[in-house]
Amino acid sequence: MSGRGRMPGTRVVVALCLLLAGLVGCGGRPGADGTRAEVQRLLDRRAAALLHHDRTAYLRTGASGWSAHLREVPLADWSYRVTGLRRDGDEAVAEAELRYRVEGYDRAPVTAGRTLALGRDADGAWYVKTDRPAEGSAEQLWDQGPVEAVRGDHSLVLGVGRSEDDLRGFARLADRAVPAVSRAWDSDWSGHVVVLVPKSLTGMAALLGSPESSYRGIAAVTTGETDAPAEAPADRIIVNPDAYGVLGDLGRQVVLTHETTHVATRAHTTRATPLWLSEGYADWIGYLGGARTPAEAAPELARAVREGRVPAALPADADFGFTGEAGRLAQAYESGWMACRMIAGRWGEDRLAAFYRAVGAHDGRAGAVADALEDVLGTSAERFTEEWRASLRAEFG
Repeated sequence: MSGRGRMPGTRVVVALCLLLAGLVGCGGRPGADGTRAEVQRLLDRRAAALLHHDRTAYLRTGASGWSAHLREVPLADWSYRVTGLRRDGDEAVAEAELRYRVEGYDRAPVTAGRTLALGRDADGAWYVKTDRPAEGSAEQLWDQGPVEAVRGDHSLVLGVGRSEDDLRGFARLADRAVPAVSRAWDSDWSGHVVVLVPKSLTGMAALLGSPESSYRGIAAVTTGETDAPAEAPADRIIVNPDAYGVLGDLGRQVVLTHETTHVATRAHTTRATPLWLSEGYADWIGYLGGARTPAEAAPELARAVREGRVPAALPADADFGFTGEAGRLAQAYESGWMACRMIAGRWGEDRLAAFYRAVGAHDGRAGAVADALEDVLGTSAERFTEEWRASLRAEFG
């Protein structure tokens, strides 16, 4: 535009409009900050409606999504925090952190990344079109379908695509596991567990954000943070129905008790704790009071010893990889169990628990086991390894 015929003050008005465009937008269109605030308010209303089971209010915020899937889940808190926003006209994509807490079980909120697709209605109000896991984030159980909930004396079992009788069976197993663990592990813990039972291995893998091949043949895993603070949310025991379903009654109980041990010991399981100890201790409690002999409970290790292949050392963490050779993985678990069994038999169950805590309390992995062996059991790493190898020969040779 040439300067001829320009009204006085026009340049100032244009400059002011350009300045304000970054804040509220010329022509009254909300800018990025305004849109983000609107979306946050929308998600606040959506979260409140879900917590109060107000379906009408929930539907006003957009698609019904999986709100009905959560009807039986006892939620104490549910909130979103918008962490990013991309807008293209009347469409937008919000990245958000979901925080929720299961009433009576979670000491602190569980967090999960979510991606929400948004649109604007005829009145210019934003609404939710879809709500899905963010890239790199695992699914939540209700992403997979309506959640059925069964409460036990010491457990909450949440399942998708499972019958109520099926879920009650898991609750009975968990309710036997919790007292068994508490009798052996004298440290403070919550004394209850949350068990998630998806429809299949595919559902389990999605809950863990990993490929199915990582957990094929694995009956259950426990999620939780290493070095987690005391106020961390409760761990989740996630079942693989495909592998769990082929186990007998004893095997199912051992698995649930093993995983419950991980829940109980989580506060004392740190980066200093080797997997042979954490997995071996969980197996040791899992097998307590059972009728299985060592040869029955540790067939891969027994076979190796009979063939003259006595392990030279306790298994490394890498030996516990789910994607490795099945026999190697089984032998790693069995080796850890036999080491913990030897400690309990020679030094006593209380010393075994004290040894576990001492290793976890170490500043780091280096020296953690050696220092705990000396301080708690009065032996060295070299003598302990030789005694463990000798016990294998005596048991299986």
